[in-house]
Amino acid sequence: MKINKLFNLICISGVLIFGSCSSDDDAGSVNQIEEPTTYVFERDDITTVSFGGQTTRIAMSEEIIKAFMDTSFDEAKIDGMYAHEENKPDFSDENLNSSDKSARSKTADSRDYFFENVTTATAIKNEFDGWIKGQVDDVFPNWTTEAKAGIAGFIQEGGADPATRYVTAKGLELNQAFAKSLIGALMTDQALNNYLGTSVLDEADNVENNNNGVVVEGKNYTKMEHKWDEAYGYLYGASENTATPNTTIGADDSFLNKYIGRVENDDDFKGIAASIYNAFKLGRAAIVAKEYTVRDQQAAIIREKVSQVIGVRAVYYLQQGKKALEVSTVDYATAFHDLSEGYGFIYSLQFTRNPDTNAPYFSRTEVQALINQLMGGTNGLWDVTPETLQTISEAIAAKFDFIVEEAGS
Repeated sequence: MKINKLFNLICISGVLIFGSCSSDDDAGSVNQIEEPTTYVFERDDITTVSFGGQTTRIAMSEEIIKAFMDTSFDEAKIDGMYAHEENKPDFSDENLNSSDKSARSKTADSRDYFFENVTTATAIKNEFDGWIKGQVDDVFPNWTTEAKAGIAGFIQEGGADPATRYVTAKGLELNQAFAKSLIGALMTDQALNNYLGTSVLDEADNVENNNNGVVVEGKNYTKMEHKWDEAYGYLYGASENTATPNTTIGADDSFLNKYIGRVENDDDFKGIAASIYNAFKLGRAAIVAKEYTVRDQQAAIIREKVSQVIGVRAVYYLQQGKKALEVSTVDYATAFHDLSEGYGFIYSLQFTRNPDTNAPYFSRTEVQALINQLMGGTNGLWDVTPETLQTISEAIAAKFDFIVEEAGS
């Protein structure tokens, strides 16, 4: 079922009209929601939009992934950044140091997926901790060693403007695996499976308070409004203009925003950025209008489209790595860089959300099987074949509404 066919919209002079069909002209009422042109919402001429915690966690995550490329950092330092505690001097920005937020506390921490699944949540957090440890213990000590199968170190790209890649003994760039996996485990999971979920939006007396315009003490927003905004913040919290973020989509952070922009720039998926942004705007307007069915329909659109971004980029990087392995003189640095990014997007598939099933497009078990296909040889990426990359790509595309050729271009 296509999400954009879930309901019909009739747009008249910028007003969206929602109603149920009936043969009885007097049955039911028609409610109107004015379609907002920007993500600007106010009460008494004061903004009701707030997502500072999300902006903070994005900024923290940016510094963490930079630390993966600084051999002066030890494990304790990077661990401290990831699991930051208030007023600890972990970051270069004092505003981040004074924050009580951390990236680790919200990794695999959504209400819908992990509230009753603490064992899996802990295992996922431990995997992120392990990537930090691996970078410090295995990659940093071999920073000036040329990598080979079974030996960590650096690989130099070919071409006119070569880059140096630093990989494990199995060819994996842990900085890329960490960063791209965080897109799923933090940004996607929190947005799709926490803040857009009815268990959070409708928690306790949220509906009653929103219906009656009861705001959070000391704030100008209802709790429901704020929860929706927090989902928005994980996509647009670092945007140059958070009211109209698509003007710079893809350029504002290294996480979901960046890759929505990358997928938007692929002609096969043109319009996906507008679909996501418009659903956020209309869903927020529906909360103001107390139209919760419309709100949930927009959440379903966001879940489908953001999940598709994850799937598309997983296939894209697998296909780019495949191309790099198929040339007569293999550029392993380029291949492993693409496949390390692909690794992270595959890992992120377990945090996607299929709106038809309310489950991830790929379970954790399925994701682990795909990663084992990618890395399961004795020497990991040094052993992977183009045929295996094609098989994994086809398995991912089959769960989404695209084909390998579209995503891989």
